[in-house]
Amino acid sequence: MKTITSYAEFWPYYLREHARPATRAWHYVGTAIAIGVLIAVIMTGRWAFLPLVLVAGYFFAWVSHGLIEKNKPATFTYPLWSLFSDFRMLFCVLTGQMGAELRKAGVTPDQVAE
Repeated sequence: MKTITSYAEFWPYYLREHARPATRAWHYVGTAIAIGVLIAVIMTGRWAFLPLVLVAGYFFAWVSHGLIEKNKPATFTYPLWSLFSDFRMLFCVLTGQMGAELRKAGVTPDQVAE
């Protein structure tokens, strides 16, 4: 694979690496839990629990890549773009934009049959 040099190139790649609906669902759960933990840490001031934000987010993502998508998580190669994309993907699904984004990235239903 060639090196990706811009986020505009990365986003379609990221979506293709998350082609299966179950993979995306696991990411949504992990990202939502991570947000919840971060809010709880900030509200309670229990900063020792801050690492749980990463654990919550990445546990679900990495499990989904290993068990469902069977590929290497993009975060290992592009950590910041991948983190941003986890939140972007959650935003897209919550606002009804995910289908259009997947189509633009070339992810079609026949590619993701479970």
